[in-house]
Amino acid sequence: MERTGIKPSRGVVHSYGSKMMTVILLISCLFAGAKCQENQSMTPEEKIVIRDQIVEMFDHAYGSYMKYAYPADELMPLSCRGRVRGQEPNRGDIDDSLGKFSLTLIDTLDTLVVLNKLDEFEDAVRKAVKDVRLDNDVVVSVFETNIRVLGGLLGGHVMADLLRQRGERMQWYQDELLHMAKELGHRLLPAFNTTSGLPYPKVNLRYGVLNPLSRTGTESDTCTACAGTMILEFAALSRLSGESVFEEYARKALDVLWDRRQRGSDLVGTVINIHNEEWVRRDSGVGAGIDSYYEYLMKAYILLGDNVFLERFNIHYSAIMKYISKPPLLLNVHMHNPTVSVRSWMDSLLAFFPGLQVLRGDLKPAIETHEMLYQVTKQHKFLPEAFTTEFRVHWGQHLLRPEFAESTYYLYKATGDPYYLRVGQSIVEKLNAYARVPCGFAAVQDVRTGTHEDRMDSFFLAEMFKYLYLLFSEKTELPIDIDDYIFTTEAHLLPVSLSTTKPSCLGNDTVRDLTLSQTQETIPASQDEDPFTHSCPSLETLFPNNPSFAKTIRDGYKYLTGVGRAFHPLPVREIELPLHDNGMEPVEFLKSMGISLTPLNEVMAGESRSHKEHKGVYRVKLVAELSQTPEEEEVVPHVVQLISPPFLGRTVLTAGPAKFGMDLTKEEHGVKGSILKASPYTACGPIDNAEELKGHIALALRGDCMFAAKARRLQEAGAIGVIFIDHREGSNSEETPLFQMVGDGDSTEDITLPLVFVFSREGAMLTAALEDHQNVDVLLLPKERQLGHDKREKPVGMNIKFRLAEEGELEDEATRGPTLEFVLEKEQLLLKEADEEEGPREQQQEVCSRAAKDDRTEPCSFPTTNSNCGADTSP
Repeated sequence: MERTGIKPSRGVVHSYGSKMMTVILLISCLFAGAKCQENQSMTPEEKIVIRDQIVEMFDHAYGSYMKYAYPADELMPLSCRGRVRGQEPNRGDIDDSLGKFSLTLIDTLDTLVVLNKLDEFEDAVRKAVKDVRLDNDVVVSVFETNIRVLGGLLGGHVMADLLRQRGERMQWYQDELLHMAKELGHRLLPAFNTTSGLPYPKVNLRYGVLNPLSRTGTESDTCTACAGTMILEFAALSRLSGESVFEEYARKALDVLWDRRQRGSDLVGTVINIHNEEWVRRDSGVGAGIDSYYEYLMKAYILLGDNVFLERFNIHYSAIMKYISKPPLLLNVHMHNPTVSVRSWMDSLLAFFPGLQVLRGDLKPAIETHEMLYQVTKQHKFLPEAFTTEFRVHWGQHLLRPEFAESTYYLYKATGDPYYLRVGQSIVEKLNAYARVPCGFAAVQDVRTGTHEDRMDSFFLAEMFKYLYLLFSEKTELPIDIDDYIFTTEAHLLPVSLSTTKPSCLGNDTVRDLTLSQTQETIPASQDEDPFTHSCPSLETLFPNNPSFAKTIRDGYKYLTGVGRAFHPLPVREIELPLHDNGMEPVEFLKSMGISLTPLNEVMAGESRSHKEHKGVYRVKLVAELSQTPEEEEVVPHVVQLISPPFLGRTVLTAGPAKFGMDLTKEEHGVKGSILKASPYTACGPIDNAEELKGHIALALRGDCMFAAKARRLQEAGAIGVIFIDHREGSNSEETPLFQMVGDGDSTEDITLPLVFVFSREGAMLTAALEDHQNVDVLLLPKERQLGHDKREKPVGMNIKFRLAEEGELEDEATRGPTLEFVLEKEQLLLKEADEEEGPREQQQEVCSRAAKDDRTEPCSFPTTNSNCGADTSP
């Protein structure tokens, strides 16, 4: 059996015994709609139609990149042009993926082969060899460059070499992509020049790290995934090139992370210091910051055949299932105290985890979490970048991430359940309906509004279309044997034969023997009982003639988010407790819990007395009140008000608050100060202009590190407040809902200065004002307290008195003065005497409406204050 454990599934063909069965099915489908569609099988013809649709979508996206953007790194699908770093507004750490090396072209190479676009592949390889340069003076993310560019070059080389060996095409190819990969590998190696072996998060492609010209090397922290997601690409590069140094460095980084795990929980944190190996952020989960570290431990075993990686993965996996996995949820916990959940939301990157669980052979939690994710997509069209444990939007952005499609593909290949084909079909339909634009596909800025962002990341072409195409393809229809490859985290294809056809590099045996001995000391004995701890999943073992296995698990989560369920009030549940009449202690105890007790004979009054009555027996009714949860957590709008000349309070910018730092709602007059840009602008390193910043409100760009980390540095530098500015180009408060900034998982009690967040457009107004006027004073405060804004509109009250006029008493209209009279007929209303109490307000309103109906007077209204509708004899 292949070590990937993924075997091509045999289609489940349903035959119906009679026309009557078909009629019943069609009628059921008419009533059940999409629900029925999800549960029915998919014909080969339908799969072909959807697969052709996926190819057409790919052609639209890739064709738009080549037409409007190449040789730029990425396509800007709304602007119909390429994104070139330095020519577009800086987006912070997002731009660290861009290295002026035609990123999208490189990332898409092996996707072209999978989709059987061999002519386009050969043309793309020629372009990459001819046009792409890797010696650019640009600072890039080591992690992103490794998985996207190095992985893309290696995947492209493997495919080109395969086609060349077949003798059909690519005969001109002389391993140029492998040579480029080796050059890039050497340009990434300076990042590993640390005392710990953990790599710097950034490197200059031309000048490396710590060079006076490199503009990098000041970073002290890196994420766990950033350091732990190198082994597949670096080991493949070592074994294909014969240079062992790459694999050695990647192994050393993994050794450090393993050694620094929390020994009590076997969990790792999210951010670690690359110099002293101390954890900077101690929250632990399977999403952003950690995700691909776990993925690469499992896949390194599959690719390299080294048991060290499997042992480590299994130990981590046991901890994940013990502390983090609460099916169907995947929570973040504190690594040192894993029973404590550190946040109430999940991020979309964890959607890869069910796919990894399939490789592990743990299908039940994979199905549960995947179904939860699917229900969230049904509610919000796409997976929000972050969503709460109640499935509300926490951060509404959707970057066309492929992780959910990836897990859908793995689950279908493991189960053969056509349900997952229908899930894939829904992904295709939503991409076409809500993300397609004339020049490609655009990320969704907020799933609640459907607004687009001028962004199409390279992973959309590298991963999304690859997984969707494979989902709807049979093995015989592919140009390669997909079981011969393992997917990297960027879905690049590396041959699993590397462990046997390419010997392990010199020096690795010593490291492996050492780490294996360290690992085996900590393996729990109970793991030996797990049939999948040291072997790959088997379809025969998991699904012994039971095709309904996955459906049985899914059904419990079908209406998790409430979408699709008709409302039915829950019946009152009744239990009988033998409480004696004089036994007040248990009665009071239950009352303290909010449970009301009613004697059985009182409850039975007026009802059918089918139950026996017993003295001293109470019937307890447990009634749950259901209330509609608001879609979003309420955010109190704040403002940044420019108060110095020439603005004088007239320029007011909407801002979002923070859940930590000074609570501006408790500051009567807000916080006033002059603004100044932090240097560096992201405030993620030592503050260079600390002296100038003292006593000022700092402007800091979002990105590169957490809000709390920025706030601490700026507070230490002497800033009296911080205005964070969004790095997402074009974002603004009119189109994007406000949100509250959250901390970093650790205590934020040490942060005491006020913090607000403004979107890009409002931030641009601030920076422009600073450039034009140098000294700009602002006021930070809740919106309702801004200067020049009336706190509250006071209701205007007035006393209205009226009396009944006798017939003929009214004055002649010509002699009447400017008075207002209410004329009512005695038959219509019986007025009380002046000294009696006023009647209820409802009676008063009824009087007004009846008088108005008869058109004898103007309709009257009653103010909320100071009104007096009682009778009075004075004129």
